[in-house]
Amino acid sequence: MNTADQYLKAIYLIQREEDGPAATGKVADAMGVSPASANEMIGKLEGRGLADHEKYKGVRLTDDGIERARDALSTYCIIERFLANVLEVEAFRAEARELEPVIDDLVAERLDTIIDRNPACPDCFDAEADACRYLEVGPEPEGEKPAD
Repeated sequence: MNTADQYLKAIYLIQREEDGPAATGKVADAMGVSPASANEMIGKLEGRGLADHEKYKGVRLTDDGIERARDALSTYCIIERFLANVLEVEAFRAEARELEPVIDDLVAERLDTIIDRNPACPDCFDAEADACRYLEVGPEPEGEKPAD
């Protein structure tokens, strides 16, 4: 998964939460970048036909953007499930965020064959908890967030 996919995932989750366009500021916050950096990537996504950005209204994913965002979100869920349920990594959320950019589709598909992923994925994803709603683990210990 690349940076564009991470942006698509963030925009998708914000759109779902807001039931409308994602504000650039919220996208920047979700990605941990400046609004200018978020605007630059949103422009690239728009150039690729994955998003439509209207100044002062926000960004909305196209159908292709939504499909790619859902694929990215599924990959993230696969990584979380593998870390939490198979490897029993306590800080699975932090580890999943670190692994997300480097796991490609082939690895994700292979991990998916050995986890118990809910068929509702990626609709099961809870953005606030940063995890699948059906993942039965306790809260992540404090201080387990990845270094930026």
